Amino acid sequence: MNKVILMGRLVRDPEVRYSQSDNAMAIARYTIAVDRRRSRNDSGENTADFITCVAFGKQGEFVEKYCHKGTKLLVTGRIQTGSYTNKEGQKVYTTEVVVEELEFAESKQSASSDGGYQNNSGNRPAPVSSAGDGFMNIPDGIDEELPFN
Repeated sequence: MNKVILMGRLVRDPEVRYSQSDNAMAIARYTIAVDRRRSRNDSGENTADFITCVAFGKQGEFVEKYCHKGTKLLVTGRIQTGSYTNKEGQKVYTTEVVVEELEFAESKQSASSDGGYQNNSGNRPAPVSSAGDGFMNIPDGIDEELPFN
């Protein structure tokens, strides 16, 4: 069984490209910083692993639209290894997580209150006010834009 579950923050904005086929598919690559568990003998200094993830299709489009540097994500997927020969003729080995499921690991409100990165430039959705019951209000007429049905 090849299954990975990670929780971490995006190190930088995702890099999204589209395939060159008739049905162009989004391919989003991003790196998340995942904190390591501390051992009892640890000096107290935090350490993290920086893990490359790749999301295809609708998940790639979702990442492009809603995720940015500092977003805390919960990623489920599988590890995929590969290799290629670079321009200098050296063989390069790769390891990445192919994303199967993706969820936000914190609310937008808690991300901004604890110092998480928040930037509303470009094509990211505008902030939506809370209804007071822990759920956010969704404006009318955006049913087609939601990443789920």
